[in-house]
Amino acid sequence: MQENRPITLTRDCDAVLIPVGTSISLPEGSVVLITQALGGSYTVNVNGNLARIDANNADALGFEVEQHNENAEQEITGDGSVDEELVWQQLRTCYDPEIPINIVELGLIYECDVTPLGADGNQIDIVMTLTAAGCGMGEFLAEDVRSKVLTVPNVTRVNVSVTFEPPWSQEMMSEAARLETGMY
Repeated sequence: MQENRPITLTRDCDAVLIPVGTSISLPEGSVVLITQALGGSYTVNVNGNLARIDANNADALGFEVEQHNENAEQEITGDGSVDEELVWQQLRTCYDPEIPINIVELGLIYECDVTPLGADGNQIDIVMTLTAAGCGMGEFLAEDVRSKVLTVPNVTRVNVSVTFEPPWSQEMMSEAARLETGMY
C-alpha cells in the first residue's frame, strides 16, 4: 500500500479525529492521504487534520474489509491455559495512530495479567497508558487492545485500564523504538 497518495472515499465513512477522539463522518468523495496503515486501522490526513479509520471501513478507502464474527464464542482448547506470548503478539499489532511503532515497543503496556476462570476460560487484565495525558484516543486504543487480545485461544474476558501514573516518557520505549524515532 502506498502511503501519502490521494484516495477518494467511495462512501460516507465514520472516523475519529486525532488526537481529540471526536467521532466524525467523512463524506463520500472526500480526498484523504493515508499517513499510517498499521494494525488494521488507517490514519488519514483529511483537510489538514488527522483521523483514524477502523478496519471495518477499509472498503471506503478501496481496500478489502476483513470479516470477523463479533458474536463467535471464544475458543477454549486443550488444558485451557493461555499462551502469554500470543497475548503479547496481539498487543504488538496495536499502534498509536500518530506513531508508527506498536504500543509494546512504545512502552505503553504497564501490566498484563492472566487469571484462570476454570471452565470459563481466562481473563486478561491490562493496564496501559498513552503518550500524552490529554490524548482523546485512549478509549479507541483500549478497545483495539481488548478486541485483539480476545482472539487468543482460551481468553474469554479482557479488561483494559488506562492510567497516567506513572506518566509515560520516552525512556519507557524499547531501544529499537528509540532508535527508529531518533529519541535516544
